[in-house]
Amino acid sequence: MSEWIAFGIEWTAALFGVLCVVLTIRRNVWCWPAGLVQVLLFIYIFYNAKLYSDLLLHVVYVVLQFYGWWAWLHGGGEGKPLEISRLSMVSAIGWVCAGLFGVFGLGYVMDTWTDASLAYWDAATTVLSLIATYLLARKVLENWVVWISVDVLCIGIYSYKGLHVTTGLYSIFLVLAITGLITWVRTLKKEVKQVPVAV
Repeated sequence: MSEWIAFGIEWTAALFGVLCVVLTIRRNVWCWPAGLVQVLLFIYIFYNAKLYSDLLLHVVYVVLQFYGWWAWLHGGGEGKPLEISRLSMVSAIGWVCAGLFGVFGLGYVMDTWTDASLAYWDAATTVLSLIATYLLARKVLENWVVWISVDVLCIGIYSYKGLHVTTGLYSIFLVLAITGLITWVRTLKKEVKQVPVAV
């Protein structure tokens, strides 16, 4: 495949990624189909870049896109849409422990049995992104905090790998994630008298 076609695929993925995050900030359910297009394009991109943890992540994302779409429409109990919620302290500690275990476990596997580039850093973005996506699918406010961490890591990794469009995309994602956190906090303060706690 020519360099121009690969460049076009990367740009298209980037545009759908920005659209997905903008719709997510607005809590618009169409963020999930836009995300699905982005995910499918990034599977191809990461295969060619030999970023296998990221590729694996995006395969799982395909399933999570459908789950998030359903959950936002019907996952709020009695078939109602979800509302924004917060993690309890116990849940937050559990997610941190699961994240650390996942990063070191996946990093070890990728470093030992594949030719993955930057195995542990790549594993960190994979595991944290899975956690963030699940929290997002459940409309948990703290998803944005995890996304901010992921975006910072990705900017460094993709810049190092020469994926300049993707580096730019994750720089935009970082700004959007900060915006998303601020927007959802404001929304939560305005709309909810008692904040639901997610598990």
